[in-house]
Amino acid sequence: MPPSGLTLNLGSGKDRRDDCVNADIRADVGADWVMDICKPLDTDKRFDKIIANDVLEHLPDLVAGMTNCRDLLVDGGEMHIHVPYDLSHGAWQDPTHLRAFNEKSWVYYCEWAWYLGWKGSRFELMHLEMRLSEYGASLKLPQDEVMRLPRAVDSMYVVLKKVPYENTSVAA
Repeated sequence: MPPSGLTLNLGSGKDRRDDCVNADIRADVGADWVMDICKPLDTDKRFDKIIANDVLEHLPDLVAGMTNCRDLLVDGGEMHIHVPYDLSHGAWQDPTHLRAFNEKSWVYYCEWAWYLGWKGSRFELMHLEMRLSEYGASLKLPQDEVMRLPRAVDSMYVVLKKVPYENTSVAA
């Protein structure tokens, strides 16, 4: 599918962007598209980019939500994600958070997409950035050590790219 030129701002809420299609589950936040990313979508819309800032941790069915995001992207489209890190204060301070994430949270949407029954396309991890807390930034340690310390990493910024996927055998 050719590039659409469209960007979906998923869970736009307080972060409405004029250059995006703003989508949210709540009708009262002025979204262009009121929808639940975890439910079946009846649309032919396709996007070059999906922005999901502080959204995925709220989804009751993350697999359905990620499957819909994959399907909404054109081939080669990217999903830009910001989520709380599982050892951070922010991961669990919000009572509406259902999960937190770590650097291994993306493997089932990428290399192990077969486990989800995905056919035709999957994600490829293009970028993973740990965003440190003030405490983490003050430590004079290698990043792999800092990442293991509670409260040192606040969040992760991840870029996933939709790529073709042929599952010819089940990987171990």
